[in-house]
Amino acid sequence: MASAQVSSKPGQLRVTKRSPAYWRVTIDNPPVNVMGPKMVEQFQELINLLEINDEVRVVVFDSATDGYFLNHSDFTAKLEDLTSMPAGTSGLPPWPDFLVRLTRLPVASIAVIRGRATGNGSELLLACDMGFASREKAVISQWEVGVGMVAGGGPMARLPELIGRNRALEALLGSEDIRGAQAEEYGYVNRALPDAELDAHVEALATRIARFDKWAIANTKRLVNTSLPPDVEIGAGWDACIASLGRPAAQKGIAALNAQGFHKVSDAEERLGFYLGQLPG
Repeated sequence: MASAQVSSKPGQLRVTKRSPAYWRVTIDNPPVNVMGPKMVEQFQELINLLEINDEVRVVVFDSATDGYFLNHSDFTAKLEDLTSMPAGTSGLPPWPDFLVRLTRLPVASIAVIRGRATGNGSELLLACDMGFASREKAVISQWEVGVGMVAGGGPMARLPELIGRNRALEALLGSEDIRGAQAEEYGYVNRALPDAELDAHVEALATRIARFDKWAIANTKRLVNTSLPPDVEIGAGWDACIASLGRPAAQKGIAALNAQGFHKVSDAEERLGFYLGQLPG
């Protein structure tokens, strides 16, 4: 079983090849798995590797950071370090480019949600083909409206098809934390399993799919993908996200959260939905 970083840079994504057909991608940026430009670069490197590999049939995303799957963006980083990155092969900026390419990848993708999937983490879950959550520990959040922002990774385009328009608006406009059982009830994830059973269930499914014929996997996924939102809808969300970051409302909201311990191991990170509800209007 081979393990490696995605690149020669300090690895925030680690790839473990359980077999040539089955890869695990572990997100590891402690203490709270925020996503900055460096991680976006590594997601780009990862999708480039996956697209040129003829053997891989299933990829599983998990986390090595206790309490966090993948968190919100790193608002302490320079925005221009992200916005100056070249577009990906889809023509979209690097983060939404990674997400649309992952969804179209002729490989089965599975997200294992244990801990918080906040903003970017929810967007990665929605881009994957399947998601399985810890009933006790999973927390999913599209938190952006609560701080005066618009989400940038396509949840407005993806969620209505997945869980229905009304529930999508509840999740997006409410900016509340969604626990594992509710995520399963809404169809946000395939299943919410007892935490003690989560890893074994995903391992068995991934190992099973990895034994199947890649041509059959790829063409079945291609035919299911006829209902995907067009890239222009994903791109529009990204443009609105970047525009929202420059607004005083978003700057004020992020500053208020930072004062409460945002970006750190804190109650504000662990109970983000609660703290969003306490921000001044």
